[in-house]
Amino acid sequence: MSDEIIYLDNHATTRCDPRVVDAMLPLLLESYGNPHSTTHAAGHDAAEAVDAALHSLAQNLGATREELTVTSGATESTNLALLGHCLNPRNRKRHIVTAATEHPAVLDPIDALRREGFGVTTLEVDANGQIDATKFTESLTDDTAIVSLMLANNEIGSLHPLAELIEIAHARGIPVHTDATQAVGRIPIDVGRLEVDLLSCSAHKFYGPKGIGLLYVRRQGRLTRLKPRTFGGGQQRRLRPGTMNPAAIVGMATALQLCSDEMPTEPQRIAALRQRLMEGLCQRIAGLQLNGPPLDSEIRLPGNLNLMFPGVQGDALMLAAPRLAVSSGSACSSVDAAASHVLLGTGRSELQARSSLRFGIGRFNTAAQIDEAIAMLADAFDQMQQFS
Repeated sequence: MSDEIIYLDNHATTRCDPRVVDAMLPLLLESYGNPHSTTHAAGHDAAEAVDAALHSLAQNLGATREELTVTSGATESTNLALLGHCLNPRNRKRHIVTAATEHPAVLDPIDALRREGFGVTTLEVDANGQIDATKFTESLTDDTAIVSLMLANNEIGSLHPLAELIEIAHARGIPVHTDATQAVGRIPIDVGRLEVDLLSCSAHKFYGPKGIGLLYVRRQGRLTRLKPRTFGGGQQRRLRPGTMNPAAIVGMATALQLCSDEMPTEPQRIAALRQRLMEGLCQRIAGLQLNGPPLDSEIRLPGNLNLMFPGVQGDALMLAAPRLAVSSGSACSSVDAAASHVLLGTGRSELQARSSLRFGIGRFNTAAQIDEAIAMLADAFDQMQQFS
């Protein structure tokens, strides 16, 4: 065996595709002008690259160029969406609906709004991580300002029936935001067909650079108006001012285009690797339990696997297999010693949640890596069982 890390934590972040890096380099070394400098060719070249990239991003999301706002990532996008809508003086409603298994990027700004006097309904989920449509309908009131539900869960990969829930909310005149961070680039998304009003995503989840993301704000039909959260310039319709990063924007657009080009075959390849990992671990470790939806269901991301290992702590198992990069939950929650709120929300006990590991399989994983990961985990598990 080599000393190479086997990286199976693609929900936390992905390797930047070399083709993305190649597309970014000219914007760093050659066409490095400020895209907002309109008095010389260097600025014009950078502006043209940004405009072309944004048109490409819009096309791949089913949006228009004017509906996309570039941010530093999904966390900023989500804060701008939720705070920008709820604190807009035009909005007089004071109630929010969300789910218990949302990412902290959603739950934390909603908690901030709660402290501002907003009422919040947090819906429970079933063992598959999905909310009940009837209970969702009952949660909506005449005072509901917005609904925020993730499209794909970052820990158990479950997909909400978002189109159905959006239709229910829209019948009451309520806008819907979705944290699509784990979904963009992994499953087909068309915001027009989905009819979502606000959508957040980050490029580093789909093989692009870190520190760059998008907020989609619907401007056709149901116009969504947000109050800016930052000030200091007129860029991006004053919604998110500041000098734009042409290299990162081009990298994000290139990354999404590659995902779109490979969408017909890549999800099936990744799902096959996930099945290989599941079967291999089950052959070596008795008593494994799957967290979240069945692997053969259509309501789970193809590269997601979350397993409960009997009789061991997930963190300890990771330490016993140091060449394997996996996680016990959200990267943004790893500084918190608490058990996964997602697994607890699906009905797992605290002990069961702490005995679980999340695997995220991605573009650069191979069958050989999966087999090596199986061997490393099984050996580590056996050693821990012997010591215990």
